[in-house]
Amino acid sequence: MHNRRDFLKTAAIAGLGTMMSPSMAFGKGKGEKVKIALIGVGERGIWHLNNALYRDDTEVVAICDISDKAIKKSLKYFDKHGKKHPKIFGKNEHDYRNMLEMKEIQGVIISTPWVWHTPMSVDSMKAGKFTGVEVSAAMTLQECWDLVNVHEETGSHLMILENVCYRRDVMAVLRMVREGLFGEAIHARCGYQHDLRHVKFNNGEQPYGGGVEFGEKGFSEAEWRTYHSLHKNGDLYPTHGIGPIALYMDINRGNRFNTISSFATKARGLNDYIIKNGGKDHPNANLDWKLGDIVTSTISTANGETIIVTHDTNLPRPYSLGFRFQGTNGLWQHEDGYAAGPGGNLMHIAGKSKDHQWDQAKDWLDKYDHPSWQKYGETAEGAGHGGMDFFIMHEFVLSIKNNIAPPMDAYDAAAWSAITPLSERSIEEGGAVQHFPDFTRGKWFKRKPVFGNNELYL
Repeated sequence: MHNRRDFLKTAAIAGLGTMMSPSMAFGKGKGEKVKIALIGVGERGIWHLNNALYRDDTEVVAICDISDKAIKKSLKYFDKHGKKHPKIFGKNEHDYRNMLEMKEIQGVIISTPWVWHTPMSVDSMKAGKFTGVEVSAAMTLQECWDLVNVHEETGSHLMILENVCYRRDVMAVLRMVREGLFGEAIHARCGYQHDLRHVKFNNGEQPYGGGVEFGEKGFSEAEWRTYHSLHKNGDLYPTHGIGPIALYMDINRGNRFNTISSFATKARGLNDYIIKNGGKDHPNANLDWKLGDIVTSTISTANGETIIVTHDTNLPRPYSLGFRFQGTNGLWQHEDGYAAGPGGNLMHIAGKSKDHQWDQAKDWLDKYDHPSWQKYGETAEGAGHGGMDFFIMHEFVLSIKNNIAPPMDAYDAAAWSAITPLSERSIEEGGAVQHFPDFTRGKWFKRKPVFGNNELYL
């Protein structure tokens, strides 16, 4: 059964409902375990590995990474969980294809540098594997189409592993949206506002900071991620912000992204960081960085809403995804890391809040806490990113077990990731409006929202 919504209807009719116990949800007594393989077990992939090993309804049968250090580190997690060591691949950059020939593999999780996301996802789907890919899923419009086309040609499913969609407050707000507390959607803001200078540069020995090296002299993400800042000017990392907003606005499910217009500031932050930490005579101090320090995009939707998306990774600042969701009856406004107050975590609902005054968001978020978090909150502790990583693994595994489409699928991966190439083109053309392709080929008009609608698969 490939249609998730139809499956949920069938499950409800069959009386499965939402009363499933955690032990059942983890597959105890249900026979064979889901066979999983991972491509990339570095700083991000190791979290997915740990969460897969934690479950008793999964078996990690293979891992692939070209780094011997990453492989050795990952094997320690198998020992920690008392699990059988997997088959190892990584003789070269394409050895993952040999891994995909293993017939027993049902699901593949990809946590590699961005340029490999689409090629590996395409190969995985062609091999008949249920594929989970880290964000962003694609770097070009052609790659976005590749993900959609291969999914449709093969029938293999793709899940974009956007964990922020499972954040506890994000899911509580989703519940409020679905129950109509904000009224009709009008406007939203979001973004990726995160000082990544210590990620883009290090000393070649540790993953974060300690120097101003990158590329061959860098380590971990500094080996590859920094090159994108050197050669590209656009919103390089949109999905943490746009994923939740897309769910709130039913993108690809009754609505879709229509147009985007983007602008970038001058690029000064990375050069300033290099000079301050490596000296003005350091070879990297004279590089011409292309990525503007702040990239701002305005998106319009088919249903008449607007979304402002901000990319801000080169300057000193606290972390924030800068969420704001506003409708005809109120809004939620959240800046991560701040106490409630102007610019903090705030809520205003007409007829419930005092006129022209903010409410503490916490009271609303507690009241509308999503049933999934109420049920699995304690289990999710320690799973990574405040528990979000537990839910994304949980959803991935249970979608495989029930042979249904994931709640964030190939069409979402394409639409959310398309922001990167479209913003690049818009900036190159002086902010010119760019049109989003309709990756669903018209199916968005009839597709229905599924994410978070039924706790059975969370």
